[in-house]
Amino acid sequence: MKQGFKWAIVGAALLTAYPANRLTAQVGHDPAHSPFHDIRTGAGPVFFAGHLSGDRGRADAGPANGLGIGVRYEMGLGRATVVQFSGAYLKADRFIRDPSVDDSAPTRRTGPFNTEILLTEVALQLRLTGGKTWHGFAPYIGTGLGLAFPLSAPGDTTGSRYTFGTKFTVSAATGLRWHASRKLTVHLDTRMLFWRLTYPISFHDLSGDGVRVVPVLDPLHEWTAHPWVSLGVGWNF
Repeated sequence: MKQGFKWAIVGAALLTAYPANRLTAQVGHDPAHSPFHDIRTGAGPVFFAGHLSGDRGRADAGPANGLGIGVRYEMGLGRATVVQFSGAYLKADRFIRDPSVDDSAPTRRTGPFNTEILLTEVALQLRLTGGKTWHGFAPYIGTGLGLAFPLSAPGDTTGSRYTFGTKFTVSAATGLRWHASRKLTVHLDTRMLFWRLTYPISFHDLSGDGVRVVPVLDPLHEWTAHPWVSLGVGWNF
């Protein structure tokens, strides 16, 4: 009994010399020095600028090579999900195809000509680090649906009856958000934007030297993919 009481006193003395808060500090990170910090939830605008490239389609008539500026309004849905409403002005270009002239003629494809497009989108983002940042950074993935409206275009100057028209868009995104402060954020966003081109029946016609703009067995519509990289600055109210 005396021996057990003696060891109990020794154990109590050791715990006093090495307190419990030090033992706790060995597990996980000290909150004051942790690389993980809570993300301040809220809403606010993100102003961004970037470049859109991509495929002009098998007829080489779709718009691409565009510089864009825009604004997104973001709202947090819970700790890890963000909903976005976006609008962007895109100054791109496209070529005009004339299916009635020989394939070797210089007027078979002319341009590029300026094409201005208004892009709108509703998107959903998922933060891969949940409701926290790691050293201020929060990577994400997302997807969105939208519409592309032509504001100005070269029009049908050849009688082919091709126009870009209003397009339904689908996007897949990934990126990195840096929380520079509790309110200021910097966004590096990369996304793939898809829209569907539709060609007139004249693109199946034979030219004088027997070449079609679109092969007769190919459909007169196709989805094209457009990488879009942008950098933005946001403010969280």
